[in-house]
Amino acid sequence: MDILINLAIFVTSLGVLLKASDWFVDSAEAIGLSFGISPFIIGVTIVAFGTSLPELATSIAAVYNNASEIVISNVVGSNITNIALVLGLTAVFVNNIKLRTNIWEIDMPFLWASSLLLWLVLQDLHVSTFECILFLIGIVIFLTYSFNKGEKSDKTKRPEVTIKHYLLLVVGGVLVWLSADYTIYAILNISESVGIAPQLISLSAVALGTSLPEVAVSLTAAKRGKASIAVGNVLGSNIFNTFIVMAIPGLLGDLVIPQDILSFYLPLMIVMTLLFGIMFMDKRLSRVEGAILLLFYLLFMGEILS
Repeated sequence: MDILINLAIFVTSLGVLLKASDWFVDSAEAIGLSFGISPFIIGVTIVAFGTSLPELATSIAAVYNNASEIVISNVVGSNITNIALVLGLTAVFVNNIKLRTNIWEIDMPFLWASSLLLWLVLQDLHVSTFECILFLIGIVIFLTYSFNKGEKSDKTKRPEVTIKHYLLLVVGGVLVWLSADYTIYAILNISESVGIAPQLISLSAVALGTSLPEVAVSLTAAKRGKASIAVGNVLGSNIFNTFIVMAIPGLLGDLVIPQDILSFYLPLMIVMTLLFGIMFMDKRLSRVEGAILLLFYLLFMGEILS
């Protein structure tokens, strides 16, 4: 009975977390557009940060609940799921994702660098304050380059922002924090009841749950011929995951790094990140390549289940 109650708490709190994140991101996007920030820059910054908001909130809650091993699981699990599942499903169902934007100019080098930096930092199974500051410097550099290459939008096309947008921004932020706390509470109780390590639940269930909205958004965008949104969302989200979701919780407390993350899941994330870049060297992702990505996701889930 306790397991069923905790499962209900987990599903409900995760649902509230995702909905509150949507309110937060939609409001922030409208406010950003009203100030003349271009839609592309909003996509790789505000929207990407918004898709990483659930991971960040649950990671901060995990540190305060003495379950900091969930932090690295959030980052690695979400990054693998974003590439293998989100892009894989999008390519398979839409067929041939084609890009107009050159992601090798800024975004892909930053994504590769963030993965390499994470691997180097975790070699001693410890994340120091200095290394957290390095991650924050990395995201500042990424944001600076992203905003500098963007152009101001036409004043006539800027949306009108009302008090509702600011209220949803505040309410969304508060609900994100509360629901994240209950999500971690449920994870810890479930793991204790059934004898499953909390980081494995975070690697699988939390990563999948927080990526489902991205699957829907990416499929819709690709079907409408806006593949850049789908790919840019994954790129930006993974960069934010690595830099922000590791740095901020790391500054709030010591992070526990499980050995199995370093021995299998982190190397798999790096392989997926490299494969992501290689597959998009010709600015397209075919259905066959999408199927290959899905095979990697099945390998990932199979390893967790085993």
